[in-house]
Order: sequence, then structure tokens, then C-alpha cells
Amino acid sequence: MNYSFLDFLGLLGAVGLFLYGMKVMSEGLQKAAGDRLRNILSAMTRNRFTGTLTGFAITALIQSSSASTVMVVSFVNAGLMSLSQSMAVIMGANVGTTFTAWVIALFGFKVNISAFVLPMIGLSIPLLFTKKSRNKSIGEFLIGFAFLFMGLDLISQYVPDLQSNPEMFAFLQRYASMGYLSVLIFLAVGIVLTMVIQSSAATFAITLIMCSKGWIDFNLSCALVLGSNIGTTITPILASMSGNVAAKRTAMGHLLFNLLGTVWVLALYFPFVHFNAWLTETLDQGDPAALQGFVNHIEATDPEVYNHLFDGSLPDSHPVVAQVGKMQMSVSIGLSIFHTVFNLINLSVMIWMTNLYVKIVMRLVPTKHKEDEEFQLKFISGGLLNAAELNIAQAEKEIAVFAERVQRMIGMAQTLVHTKEGTEEFNNSFSRLEKYEDISDRMEIEIAHYLNRCSEGRLSNEGKLKIAAMLRIVSEIESIADCCLGAGKILIRKHQSHINFNGEIYSNLDTMFSYVESAMSNMVSLLSDMDNAREQEIITGYNREREINNFRNQLRTSNIENINERHYEYQAGIYYMDLVANLEKTGDYIINVVDAVREQMRSKAV
Repeated sequence: MNYSFLDFLGLLGAVGLFLYGMKVMSEGLQKAAGDRLRNILSAMTRNRFTGTLTGFAITALIQSSSASTVMVVSFVNAGLMSLSQSMAVIMGANVGTTFTAWVIALFGFKVNISAFVLPMIGLSIPLLFTKKSRNKSIGEFLIGFAFLFMGLDLISQYVPDLQSNPEMFAFLQRYASMGYLSVLIFLAVGIVLTMVIQSSAATFAITLIMCSKGWIDFNLSCALVLGSNIGTTITPILASMSGNVAAKRTAMGHLLFNLLGTVWVLALYFPFVHFNAWLTETLDQGDPAALQGFVNHIEATDPEVYNHLFDGSLPDSHPVVAQVGKMQMSVSIGLSIFHTVFNLINLSVMIWMTNLYVKIVMRLVPTKHKEDEEFQLKFISGGLLNAAELNIAQAEKEIAVFAERVQRMIGMAQTLVHTKEGTEEFNNSFSRLEKYEDISDRMEIEIAHYLNRCSEGRLSNEGKLKIAAMLRIVSEIESIADCCLGAGKILIRKHQSHINFNGEIYSNLDTMFSYVESAMSNMVSLLSDMDNAREQEIITGYNREREINNFRNQLRTSNIENINERHYEYQAGIYYMDLVANLEKTGDYIINVVDAVREQMRSKAV
């Protein structure tokens, strides 16, 4: 068969269908699950062992460690998963990828994918036309799942036929008799091949073909499989390029895990390979190392049989064909055992070193600025599984950081009240307050821009309501920052008028600040976990607002009496009341945020 340009375009189309199926499936799953997806992830990655099982199950299900690791990178980037949790999931994914190797070894490519793809599309179409949003999302998930496997089936049809074009890899045979150097050469070939095709399963299939034709022996086949473990890390690394520091660290952890595992295997390479060959024989699956010698013997003693051995012209009943088939199965099982044992030993050793891994990757991928540790909005969830529904979590986390940063400004404003105006200390404190207010302006714009980009994606009704609430919350938090800076500006005007406060005013202002600070702390607590906000926290927010309003009214009344009784000057009372009104207005903005959270809670309950 001559591989034409049209076949190459067919291959591109098949890959495109595969990727589109993955995108539609991911979006459908996220819209159907919504907030539940986050809760499931949180529960499944509660400790390193459940995290490992999660990684194994996901990879075994979607049959791609690259795809599951890209998913993990996206979740870390979006703040749904911590770095230490991601390490455990990645370790599990490496064991899960051996499931694919066993499927290939036991069944080859004989499974008829189209047998269940078309019925799945048939089931999903009615769901797309239902009125219920969740049913539509499930329909999208099913049709995406069908497209994914249809694309996989077409890829196998349009990939160059290695059996008809053996010269594509036959040249490697000349590098197969150089001892340990051959092992390193074939390790590098496995890395490069997997990086190019981005599938360790495909590399495993190619390795089986090369070994079954007698081009390379079992030792070098194991080196190719070993190389594919490193090559498969390229996909999450590429996905993390557009992510934040945590995402880059996750991808680096994946590379480090496979790299360190390969190092110890290379140090004990031949004994380890012989151990796996012995294990295969012990399980009565034959000697995986005997195939190359047998094929070479046939080539030397009966060239005619050898020439027709792999083209299907010899009947299955032919003794040589039967013998080679049995030996090929031994090789398949042997390579699967090698792949599984390698990853299981890696996992059993490395899982106890998860915290050490986190420290190493944090050293290897340092933060350029201290603020890089926070989730920056300029980073967008990277990889193939980027979707608006999950990216909302990124904005939620940033809003919590925003609120905490503005909360510090209340403390700064209170400190400024007690700092003598006109001094260097006052000027430095006011400059710091101004800097924080500038940061809050930029954060409001960035978060709002990010939320608008999320709203352009395909969202569930719940997601749309959440974005509307979050846009309101961001605006109110920025107004709190404006009020804090406003307090500083009132103090500057007071200084320019040469007015002084007495101890009674300072005491009352400190009480007012304590009420506002208490309300702000309650608001920050609400925003730290908006999806699980408690009714008691909402009630507390309203109680804090009433305390602020009642105390403001009390101070207003007493201010007139104090001026009449000459406790302080009339103009001091004006600036005093300006600060009180400013703090009361801060409380109004805080309760507006609480209102937005309460409305979101009610919309979820409906």
C-alpha cells in the first residue's frame, strides 16, 4: 500500500474528530456535574491512596495517561486540586496506563468500536432535544464519547500500515546488537516516538509489531516501552505552558516520577528484564525472549516460509504460524508484565515520598514573584480539557484572594487614624494604602474580564447565575477598597485644616472599625467557600450590618451633644462624622456581597 497525501489528510481528520469528541465529552460532563464534579474530586483525592486509585480508574476508563494527566494539570491550574493531591493521581495514572497495554496484548485491535458507537449516538440524540438542561448535557457527554472512539477507530485505519511498510522501522535493526548502548538507543527511540504520536499505547503496539517480526529482541522491546513512559509526559508539559506555576509544577512532577523510575530500572536493567521473562514463564505464558531466535532460525533454514510468515498467505494451521502466534502472545504478555511491574514498583516506592516530590518540584519550578503563589487571572486553564464551567472555580479562588487583600486595607486605614499626619510614617502608610487600592482596581478589571470570557463559553444555567453574582461581588469588593482609601483622604483634609481628635473620638472610631472588621471577616469566610455557604453566616452578616448602623446612629446623636458641651470643636466633629459615614458605607458594600451570596444559594436550591 502506498501512503498517499489523501490518507494523511484522512489521518488529520481522524485526529480532529478524536480531539473534538474529547472536547464535547468534557464540556458535557462538566455541565452535567457542575459543582458536584468539584465535590467528587475533593472526596476522591482526600488522601494519597484514594488519589492514586482515582488516577488509576480515570486512566483505565479513558485509556490515556496523557489525557488524564492533562486533566489533572487543568484542575491544579483552576485550583480544584492541590499539588500534593495531583502527585498521587499522576502516580495512579501511570499504573492505569498499563490497562491499555493489557487490552492490546490480549485483544489486539480486534474490538469492533463501531458496534457500540452508533447505538450510543442514537441514544444521545433524543437527550439533546429535551427541555431539561442536565439531560442535554448528558446527551452531549455521550455523543462526545462516541466521537472520541469513532476518531480512535479512524486513526487506526489511517495510520501508515507498518506491516505493509516495514521499512519505516526496519532500519532500527542495525542498532540492535550493540549491548547496553542499544538499550539506551531504543530508550531514546521510545521517548521520541511517543513524543511525536503522543500515545504510549501506540508505541506499545508498534513495539509488538517490531518484536513479533524478529527485528528486535525482548530486551530492546522493554527499552522502547520504558522510553514511552517518559515520552508520554510531553502532552501535560505542553498543556501546562499556558497555565500557572502550580500547573507547571504538576507537569514537572509527572516527568520527574517517570524519569526517576527509569533511572533505577536502567541501573538494574538486564536482571530486571530477566526477572519479568521468568515471571511470564512462571505464569505458563511461554518464554518472551525466544521469539526472535525462532524467527531468525526460520529465516535461515526456510526462507520461503519466512517470506510468507507475516503477510497472511500461510494458513493458520501451518505449524510455524501456530508456533509464532503462541510466541507472539508470550511477547505481548511479557511486555505487559514488564510495564505493569515497573509502574507498580515505582508507585509502591514513590507514594511514600509524595511530600518530598512536592518540595523538589517547587525547587525546580520556583515562583518569579511571591504573588505567583496565588492563582493569577492572566493564566487560563491549559490543555485540551479547557472549559468555562470548570474555569469559574479559578475566578472564585481569585475573588477570595481579592477579598482578603482588601480586608488588610481596613486594618491599614485604622492604623492611619492613629498615625500623626504630616510625618514620614503617615506618608508611607498612605502610599501603601494607595498602592493596595491601585491593585484592587486592576484585580476588579482582570476578574471581570475573565468572567466575561467564561460567560462566552457553553455554560449551564447555574453557571450563568453564578457568573452574574460574581461580577456583582467583585464590584462591591472594589468599592470597599475605595472606602478605605477615602478614610485616608479624610485624614489628610483634617491635617490640612489643623484639626485634632480627642481620646473619645479615637475610642469611638476604634469601636466602629472593630464592627466593620468583624463584618468583613464574616464576608471573607463566606467567599472562601461560596458553594457551601451556611445560612448562619448569612444571618451573622445581617446582624453585623445592624450593629454598624445602630452604632452610627448612636454616634450621630451623641456628636451634636458633644459639640454643644464643647468636648471637641465643631470642625473636628465634621471630620469625625465623615469617617463614621465612610465606615458605615463600607458596611453597606459588605452586606451587598452577602446579599449576592444569599441569592446564589437560593438559585441553587430552586
